[in-house]
Amino acid sequence: MTTKSQNKKALHYRFRKRKGGSGKSTTAMHIIVSLLDMGFKVGSIDIDARQGTLSRYIENRTQYAADKKVKLLMSDHVPLLKSEEDSFEKAKKEDEKNFKETLSKLERNDFIVIDTPGSDMYLSHYAHSYADTIITPLNDSFVDLDVMVHINRDSLELDKPSVYANRIWEQKKHKALRERGNIDWIVLRNRLSNIHSTNKQKMEEALLKLSKRLAFRCIPGFSERVIFREMFLSGLTLLDLKALGLPLQFSHIAAKQELRDLVTAISAPMLAEKMKVTF
Repeated sequence: MTTKSQNKKALHYRFRKRKGGSGKSTTAMHIIVSLLDMGFKVGSIDIDARQGTLSRYIENRTQYAADKKVKLLMSDHVPLLKSEEDSFEKAKKEDEKNFKETLSKLERNDFIVIDTPGSDMYLSHYAHSYADTIITPLNDSFVDLDVMVHINRDSLELDKPSVYANRIWEQKKHKALRERGNIDWIVLRNRLSNIHSTNKQKMEEALLKLSKRLAFRCIPGFSERVIFREMFLSGLTLLDLKALGLPLQFSHIAAKQELRDLVTAISAPMLAEKMKVTF
């Protein structure tokens, strides 16, 4: 990355989609629109283009705006497929070339948001190494936590990092060697219950201990709400409802507060300067 681009941050959202339902693309889309609403120029890349949830979200948004003849804030979006070369070395070089060219095309933006897949592929690893912030949405469940780390059931201490956690550390080293940069790793707790439970308390205790061992920040995300599934079909976010004159329920207002808190927690270290964002 050039010196010019190094003063901008990259933010990655990544989770194993085969587990499903972590709210990765929904969260990514809401942060994209939040940044646009704050006046930033935002580019977005869907490295998970074969599944393409973020790309479909943006397509739905574009179609809704055209059908309803309304203006909606849009990111400068690029779906990026991995190389189909048979040779690993050729595919690796092509992936690096395509990724760098895409970053260059989106360079005029303040943020670049990159949505990456949970599958173990080189293009995703390479993109992670360019992040300034990696965000891992995580359902508030020990089943999902096991994807990230393996913990002792009695002490809730770390037994060993998972393949995923080791990958994050690898990309941190690559970034440090390439540009002497650092990656801020955030674990985002999604689908939070609104009531106290033993499981919720144990998750808090486990994540607190793990955050110190693995050097990540843990922040709350969204509660479980039907509205998020409904908005996907129209490509809308919570920030669009009031502007479009759509009826707001109490749960929508509560969800918007969660979004404000989330964006503040994520962006507090970053918004002093214009940046790139990668999910």
